[in-house]
Order: sequence, then C-alpha cells, then structure tokens
Amino acid sequence: MSASVHFRTCNLCEAMCGVRIEVADGRITSIKGDTEDPFSRGHICPKAVALRDLHEDPDRLRHPMKRTASGWERVSWEDAFRDITQRLHAIQKEHGPNAVGAYLGNPNVHNLGAMMFGPGLLRALRSRNRFSATSVDQLPHQLAAHLMFGHQLLVPIPDIDRTRYMLVLGANPLASNGSLMTTPDVRARLRAIQERGGKVVVIDPRRTETAVIADQHVFVRPGTDALALFSLLHVVLEGNAHRMGRLAEFVDGLDTVLPLVRDFPPERTAPHTGIAPEVLRGIARDFLAADGAVCYGRVGVSTQPFGSLCQWLINVLNIVTGNLDREGGALFTLPAFDLIGGPRAFGVSPGSHGRWKSRVRGLPESSGELPVAALAEEILTPGEGRIRALITLAGNPVLSTPNGTQLDTALGQLDFMVSVDPYLNETTRHAHYILPPASLLERGHYDLVFHVLAVRNTAKYSPPVFPAGPDSRQDWEIALELQHRLETLRKGRSVRALLQYQALKRMGPERILDLGLRMGPYGSRFHPLKKHGLSLAKLRAAPHGIDLGPMKPSLPGRLRNRAKRIQLAPELLVADVARLRAAFPDDVAPREGELLLIGRRHLRDNNSWMHNVPGLVKGRPRCTLMVHPDDASRIGLADGANATIRSRVGEVTVPVAVTADVMPGVVSLPHGYGHQRPGIRQQVASAHAGASINDLTDDQALDAVSGNAAFSGTPVQVRPA
Repeated sequence: MSASVHFRTCNLCEAMCGVRIEVADGRITSIKGDTEDPFSRGHICPKAVALRDLHEDPDRLRHPMKRTASGWERVSWEDAFRDITQRLHAIQKEHGPNAVGAYLGNPNVHNLGAMMFGPGLLRALRSRNRFSATSVDQLPHQLAAHLMFGHQLLVPIPDIDRTRYMLVLGANPLASNGSLMTTPDVRARLRAIQERGGKVVVIDPRRTETAVIADQHVFVRPGTDALALFSLLHVVLEGNAHRMGRLAEFVDGLDTVLPLVRDFPPERTAPHTGIAPEVLRGIARDFLAADGAVCYGRVGVSTQPFGSLCQWLINVLNIVTGNLDREGGALFTLPAFDLIGGPRAFGVSPGSHGRWKSRVRGLPESSGELPVAALAEEILTPGEGRIRALITLAGNPVLSTPNGTQLDTALGQLDFMVSVDPYLNETTRHAHYILPPASLLERGHYDLVFHVLAVRNTAKYSPPVFPAGPDSRQDWEIALELQHRLETLRKGRSVRALLQYQALKRMGPERILDLGLRMGPYGSRFHPLKKHGLSLAKLRAAPHGIDLGPMKPSLPGRLRNRAKRIQLAPELLVADVARLRAAFPDDVAPREGELLLIGRRHLRDNNSWMHNVPGLVKGRPRCTLMVHPDDASRIGLADGANATIRSRVGEVTVPVAVTADVMPGVVSLPHGYGHQRPGIRQQVASAHAGASINDLTDDQALDAVSGNAAFSGTPVQVRPA
C-alpha cells in the first residue's frame, strides 16, 4: 500500500487555511488542518474536506462535451478548440469584436493558472463586453481604493490581531472566513480582541453568527448604512476636529468632507436607519477612545444602492480617526508576489472608471468590465453591438447575478456559447461546448489575490496532489490555446506569435510565479544576499508556508497615485451624496409594512457548486426564509410552512423560519440555490434544490456610481403559499 502526505492551501474560499492531505493507493484517506501552517495554525472549516468530494465527484466532467440535437457528446480537445475558435472568429468578423462577451466567476481568483493566463484570452477577444462576479460583490471596495489610494487592490485590511475595537458593518466573517480580510480561524481572532480588553460591534439587519459572539449588535434598516456612517462621522468630526496625526501631511479633501457630514446628525438619520441617536453617538465615542480601532464593511454594504458611498465613508472614518496605516487599525499588505507595486508585467491594472459604457443602459466600465447586471439586456436587445456569443470561465451567473430568470432566458438565445467549467449546471447547460479543466488537486496553487488581502504577510505554494490525467487540460492551457488560435485566425500565422505561444506554454504558471517572487519585495532582487531571497524553490522547500510578518505602516510610499497623497473626497463620490439626500428626505418615513429582502451565507456554502457535496448540504435544510415573529404574525406565516415571495422580477416558494434574528420588516434568503432547472447534472444539488434568491433580485437595482448590483434591500411581498 503506497501512502503519501501532502501539505496544501485550501482554495475553496478566501481564508487560505493550510491542510494536511493523506493519500493511499491514489485516493485521499484524510484531510486535516495543518498545525504547522504559520497563518491558519491548524484551523480548517467544513469546506476543506470537500476537496476530496469535488475531486472524486462522479458528476464532474472530465472530457470536452458538445451539445447536439440528441444530447451531450464527448469530443476531442482538438475538435473542440478548432470549432470554438472558428465560430467565435466568424461571429466577430461579421458583427464586430463586441459581439462576443465574456463572464468570469469568482473561482478564477482562487486559481493560479486562470489568474495568469485568463487576461491573455480576454485581450485576444478584443471585446468591451467583459463581465465578472466583481460587480455582484466587491466592486465598491475596488472603486473606492482606486479613487482614494491610486490602485483598485489597495484595499485597507483590518489589523484584527492587534486592534482593540472592531466595528463590522454588513459582514459575517464567521460564515465567510473574512472576505476581503483573509482570516483563517476568525472566531479565535475575534475572541482575542475581547480577551485583550477590546470590543467587537456589529451593525447588521440580521443577528448573524458574528453578531452572536460580538459585544454589541445593532440592527440597521437595509440600504441605509451610508446614513449611519455619515452620522458616525458627524459625531467624530463635531467642531471640525480630526485625529489624523501624521496622515494629515498627505491627505487632501478634508475641507470638502467637513460640510458634508454636518448634514447628517444621528437625530436626522435615525428614522431611516432605525438606530437610536444615542447608540450611534456611543459607538463613535468608543471608536475614538480605543487605542487602535478599525471599521470593516463587506458584502452587505457593497451590494446596495449606495455601496460606493459606504466603502468610501468606511475609509474616511478610519482616516480621520488616525486609524489608517497604524497597528491595530487598517493597514496595507506587502505580499511576496506584489500585484500592486511589483513589476508591471506581473501586476494588476491600477483601475479605471467610465472609459466606456454599456450599449443599452449606459452603465459605466470599471477596470475594463461592465456591470454584470447588464449582461442579459445586452443579449436580448436587438441592434448593432448585441452580444451574440459568450464565453464563461468558472461561473454560474444564472444563480449568482440579479434577475437570474431573465439571464437564463437570454443565454438560450445566444448564437454560440462556450463554458470552461467542470460541471453541467444552470448556466453551462446553455453552452454549445463545455471544456472541463483538471481538478483542484491536479494543479499547483499559489494565492495571488488573497495574499494581497490577508491579515498577515505569508507565502505558500501548493504542488499538485495528483497528476492530471492524459486527457486533462489545466485552466491556463485551455485559455492559452483559445488565445493563440483566435489570434492566429485574426492576424494569420507568424513565426513570432508561434514562438511566444510556445514560450508561454513551456513556462506555465509556475515559472511566471518564480519570476514574480524573485522580483518581489522579499526576492533576490532586493535581498542583500541574492541567493537567500524568496523564490519558488524556497517555497517548495517550505511546504507549510513562510511567515513574512505582520502588516506594517507603509504610507505614503505604498500609494499608487502620482502625487502619493490620499484623496479623501473624490469628486465622483462627493457628487453622489446628493442622491443619498434625495433618497431619504427628512419628511418621509419608511413605509409601514414594507418587507426588504437580504441574502445570507452559511459556513458550509460558498459557490453554487458546493451544493453538490453531500457533506456540505447534510442536516436541516438551509434554504429557508427568515421572518421576524411580528411580520409572521401580521402576514399569517407559520414556522416550517411554505411562503411565496414576490418581487418586481419574479417569485419563489420556500419554507419559513420564524426568528427574532432578523429585524422587523426584513426577510432573509441564502444565495446559491435554485437547482431545480432541467438539464443539469448535479445529483446532490438537485436533491437539495432550494430556490434562487436571484430569481427575486432586480437587475435594474444598482449602485449608481459603480454599477454594482444592489441585492440588499429588495422590496418583496410575502404570503402563505
């Protein structure tokens, strides 16, 4: 019996937990936390064991598939590549480059090869119709970072291990493992704040798992977080005071912010937010008094009509209290492979906004992408520039983007569609070809993005656990092959293009990773003894990872704008304050009896394909509608009985969970469900179908500044089924 042990980073969510995988006779026999991993320290969540289930899943596709009149048929890679690129080229030749769109799901950022080679495929398409999960998630974070600090990935990270006061808005790190704040074992880290005499405060429309262990939880009406943040700033800056300290030397715009916050005293915003003025004033005073405080907001404050304002105001609060770029506050990372300050060839674009707009609704581009809420209308609306073909890379937008029913209809009307995906799911069932990549455990891994967002600087490379099969292709190989063939069809054959293609194929992600590490801040380029600098070889020799130390103050040097100054009052965001005022006039109170729908996430959930893992869906059904007892009594809903929920775009029926863990007037449904559609091949998910929250969310509801989907606070009507 041959046995081996492999140390790896789990890449099913953002936490980067280290795992210890035991293999015997080609099969995994054990997955446990790696106690020697310097970052996760032995912690794992239930998702880690799903690495085995996903690798062995009988529903996972292992060969290219073509949809025919008689059903799905296996085809060769050569035939698939040739037909796909010829058809895409023909569509673009006849209708222009924008006739082919692309959608990237969030698994791409958990994939070293996709991160490095996906952009090349997008460039080869030459289309402005690019979409991704960014605009149903963190786009307001990235836009605020771009406008304030000069780079879309310069997102301030809470120094959770040293702070003494953590204010959390619209985030549930106990379920997410710390989204945009990569934090393994976040429960222990939050408790450590309390053990050192600090405080954790949560503002959220739901009493989340994080709120349960917090020192204080405050309900807030969905969509009003910007008002609450303005009121906190009103108290903090009363008398035009600020505590920026050394930050004042390189901050522009305080004079613009001061008159804005005067208009939002807590007494004025309370009727809309539902937060008593004395509660907000107490939070502001405690925040100021703490020796190291940080405000952190996540999905709940991004996915609403004022998401960009929220992320801007969170940064402003951390800055004017002197808690940006200080230990115990919010800091910027210095990752080994530096996507922000490293060599341009290895970096991510600093960002952009509004260089072009979508054809139908005129929604703005951000960092080369259009809001995905516009994807369906760009397919369905006739006229020049209509999307006629689509490539999806590791995504399921039918379940993950607003008005999924409309997108489902739109995908069925495409002339051609290809999906790089391991599953036949609600989205890929519309594809003409599905190209399945090798499994998670058949590829090497390094977290390019999440080291940028981690609460501590570390580095770790994970070699493949299993060799890829002879008929398997890695994500990067698929992307590179499509790129090369498309460019050849457009430009003709050339020796130079062929040599570039062959060179990239020889290099693969690992060679590029090695170069980036060597040229990064810990690499031989900067190390006085070059042979001791960080490299891929050094990471291979350290299977548990290397600790590079805590985050450190780095401003103004880390800023990426030319002036090396923080822009406290970007014009785009300041101008949007008028829209906030108009949306919440003083003389108009919230409508009596109105119900607002919010989402939620469970620790065992992440992407929709996790629902095909038996161990992650076992137990009591989680796709239930949380309803406050007062609302349940008024409507006539019984716990466990079915209710029908209706919005402007659709309706679903789900079981009810009556609970005081949501505030009156708010109902909550989890995301990622809705596996009842015909034609999918995910047996476990189909048996736990649930209902898709995105059959209710509205594609017309957006953050007007960024174009991010406004999921949180969808008006709905609920009745007994």
